Amino acid sequence: MKNVVVVGSQWGDEGKGKIVDWLSDQADVVIRFQGGHNAGHTLVIDGVTYKLRLLPSGIVRKNKISIIGNGVVVDPWALLEEIEEIKLKGVEVNVDNFIVSESANLILPFHREMDEIREDAAGKGKIGTTRRGIGPAYEDKVGRRSIRVMDLRSETNLDHRLETVLLHHNAIRKGLGKKIFEKEKLKKDLLKIAPEILKFSQPVWLRIDEFKKKKKKILFEGAQGILLDVDHGTYPFVTSSNTVAASAATGTGCGPNSIHYVLGITKAYTTRVGEGPFPTELNDDTGELLGSRGKEFGTVTSRKRRCGWFDGVLVRQTIKISGIDGIALTKLDVLDELDEIKMCVEYELDGKKMNYLPAAVEDQLKIKPIYKTFPGWKTSTQGIKNIESLPENAKNYIYALEDFVGTKISSISTSPEREDTILLENPFDI
Repeated sequence: MKNVVVVGSQWGDEGKGKIVDWLSDQADVVIRFQGGHNAGHTLVIDGVTYKLRLLPSGIVRKNKISIIGNGVVVDPWALLEEIEEIKLKGVEVNVDNFIVSESANLILPFHREMDEIREDAAGKGKIGTTRRGIGPAYEDKVGRRSIRVMDLRSETNLDHRLETVLLHHNAIRKGLGKKIFEKEKLKKDLLKIAPEILKFSQPVWLRIDEFKKKKKKILFEGAQGILLDVDHGTYPFVTSSNTVAASAATGTGCGPNSIHYVLGITKAYTTRVGEGPFPTELNDDTGELLGSRGKEFGTVTSRKRRCGWFDGVLVRQTIKISGIDGIALTKLDVLDELDEIKMCVEYELDGKKMNYLPAAVEDQLKIKPIYKTFPGWKTSTQGIKNIESLPENAKNYIYALEDFVGTKISSISTSPEREDTILLENPFDI
């Protein structure tokens, strides 16, 4: 039995959907452990496209158990809507194949509104959130005033919990000149959908223990990327959860010894959505080419992604922070038309060389990348399934990238199609 954690090694959007889908086909259980419906995975199976936001990727495959862990913040209406959407595509979602942690915290309408209010008020200082209430929901969680799935079981308890959380939010809303939120309507709306949510509710930590005893293969599915981690990312331009691999344990209720392999999904160049530092960003024709060839638009928001060269310094840093055992290199074929390809191998800050990204955002914004340049291969790599069939210049770039970041490449993706992958190492077989 091997359990695998999948995380993004950059700012998210690394192409996790394809890799997670391939791994979920081999797994028995697939678990989401952090984030919310602010990050999406796109899966293409037998010509059908599935765009998942909250549901784990295993849901589209038969005979798999899909779980939303306690570390995820759940918009209950968004979840039910997504379930209905995917059912229309012939996917079964029932109490036998889908579980939601009873300890998962809920995203409520006032969380979404607070997200919008803050972003609009921030002006140039905005973070670039998806305005889906993720941050405010996590704030209530750590503030010990959140509504959890289990709170939907009792009207009396729900009434008390809503009183507590609205005392906080309505005080802020009054201060901002906004209309206060009415408890009774919200309670009524929640009680209406409670049976549909509660039927999936279970103690996930207990089920994981059972799966481990039965030697089931578990895939822990991360959202976003390590550089958006609230502790280790480009703070404050980050998400509100821990996106590192260690979060798989706390976000589901199992010990770190349950994790046997950490796979870091890594794009062959770099992208970022929203605001914040981006040392290798390209605001030129090359950046536009990467964006158009890579179809760099957000799955959930459709926002255009910022594009730049591969930042080896950053990926080497996230590999160390998250304990990544191997990387799945994606979107190699996007680089096919370039005359030359650059890789950031060092930084310069105020005239001094640096081999890591400093923690202070003011330093991150001043960083200048130092590049190593590689000749392009100017031929198609799309659909290649054997590393020996790659052009020599492509192989040279890959080997140099692998050597610099200090972790082996386990696979190379050469198109969005699942079968167009060069497999060098299967994480479940290590």
